Amino acid sequence: MIIDRVWAMPNKQTFTIKPISELIKKEIGNEYIDPFPFNYGEDATDYLNRIQPHDYSVFDPPYSPRQLKECYKGKGEYDTKSSTWSNWKNLLAEKTLSKCISFGWNSGGLGKSRGFEIIRILLVAHGGMHNDTICTVEKRLE
Repeated sequence: MIIDRVWAMPNKQTFTIKPISELIKKEIGNEYIDPFPFNYGEDATDYLNRIQPHDYSVFDPPYSPRQLKECYKGKGEYDTKSSTWSNWKNLLAEKTLSKCISFGWNSGGLGKSRGFEIIRILLVAHGGMHNDTICTVEKRLE
């Protein structure tokens, strides 16, 4: 497993952070499943239930229950229990054929119980009182 740490300015649009955009480009390219596009226009569960499997995916949900409420304010009700994130991971794991990059404040990723193995972790420090963004690259176990 490769573990790297870099510094970059924070941005609520995760994929615009330079080391993160470079990681995505290097590991999975431009075509991937993304159930959480920045504007959160569609319910992630509905999206994951309707799409076809794909080689690559990203998992960049709201990182906390508070963020979940803020991101989806006025776009329906969301359960802020930890099972919400687990359910999303279950659905995404079913749709990901090769690699997934997960983003958040922990390195849990999709996990071995869903058939994935961590191959790389990128810690993106943001300085001050900002939490690091932890980027976990996993490949599907064969």
